[in-house]
Amino acid sequence: MTPSNPVAPRLHGGTDALGVPRHDFSTNANACGPCPAALAAVRQADPGPYPDAGYSDLRRQLAAFHGVDRARIVLAASASEFIFRITAVAAQAGQTRQAQPTVWLPPHSYGDYAQAARAHRLALASEPASAQLLWACEPSSPLGGAQPGLADMVDAQAHTACVVLDRAYEPLRLGGAPSLTAAQLDQVWQLWTPNKALALTGVRAAYAIAPLQGAFVAAALERLCPSWPVGAHGVALLQAWTRAEAQSWLAASLATLRDWKARQIALCESLGWTCLPSDANFFIARPALPEGVSLPQVLAGLRAQGIKLRDAASFGLPGQVRLSVQPPAAQDALHNAWQQLIKDMK
Repeated sequence: MTPSNPVAPRLHGGTDALGVPRHDFSTNANACGPCPAALAAVRQADPGPYPDAGYSDLRRQLAAFHGVDRARIVLAASASEFIFRITAVAAQAGQTRQAQPTVWLPPHSYGDYAQAARAHRLALASEPASAQLLWACEPSSPLGGAQPGLADMVDAQAHTACVVLDRAYEPLRLGGAPSLTAAQLDQVWQLWTPNKALALTGVRAAYAIAPLQGAFVAAALERLCPSWPVGAHGVALLQAWTRAEAQSWLAASLATLRDWKARQIALCESLGWTCLPSDANFFIARPALPEGVSLPQVLAGLRAQGIKLRDAASFGLPGQVRLSVQPPAAQDALHNAWQQLIKDMK
C-alpha cells in the first residue's frame, strides 16, 4: 500500500541512482584525499568485536585534541544523526515546559536542520530571539562564508537557548577567520565531522563538544543515544583525525586546494559564470545559459557524462550551482562538457 503522505526524497550530492560520479563537484569532501593515514587506520580496524560501549579511549583522545574536558565530548553516528537527536531533545524540553519550542535556521542551510524540525513537529522561527534551538554553520553551506551576525546571536541567545555551530567545513577553510572567540565557542555546541576533511565520507562518524554549561543537554543526548553509535571503522577514523600524521596531511592539502580553487574559478568565469566569494573548498556560481535552456537540463546532461554539480535550488538559490574544488583534470572535463552541451542545446 502506498503511504498517504510519502516522504520526499532527500537531496544530497554524491552517489545517486547512476552510481558514483566520475567527476564529483556535488559533495564537499577534500578532493586531495583520501588521507592515507586515515584510510590505513580504517582498513586496519577490526570489525569483529564490539567497540567499547563507553568509548573511553576515543573520548579521551578527542578531548585532548580539542583541549576540553572529556565529559564535554558527545559521540554521534553522523552529523545528521546528531542533528535529529538534539532536535529531539529540544522537542522533549518543550513537552516539559508545556510550550512548543521553535527552531531558527540560517537563510540558506543544510536541509537536515529543517527536516529534523519537521520530523518533531517544531515550528521554524523567523528571528533568532524567539527560538529555543538555533543552528549556525561556518564556513556556511552552501555559500562558504561567515554567517552574518553569528557573534551577536551567540552573545544574545546562548545563555537562554541551545545554539549549535556546525563546524563541518572549518577544517577545510581556505581563507577568512572564524567569527567566534574561544570564549564564545565555549557557549555553543560544536558539531564536528572529520570525514569530509579526510575525504572518507562513506565512514559515518561524528562528535560534538558541549558548551561549558551544557551538562543537562549532554545528559539528555546520552539518554536518547542507542548503544554503540560509532562502529569500529568510525572509531578508527576519529582516532586517526586526532593524530599528527593526518593533521599534517590536511594542512598540506589546503595549499593544494587553494591553487585548484583559483584555477577553477578562473575556468568558470571563462564560461561566463558569476562566482560568489567563499572561504571554503566550495563556492556558489551562476552559470551563463542561453535563452530557452534550463539549468536542470544541462546538469542532467553533465550527469549522463559522469560529471555532477549540486543544483543550489534546494538551498533556496535557484539558477545557481554549488561546486566543490576539484583537481585540474576534473575541471577541464567540466569545461569541455559544458561548452559542448550548450552548443548542442542552442
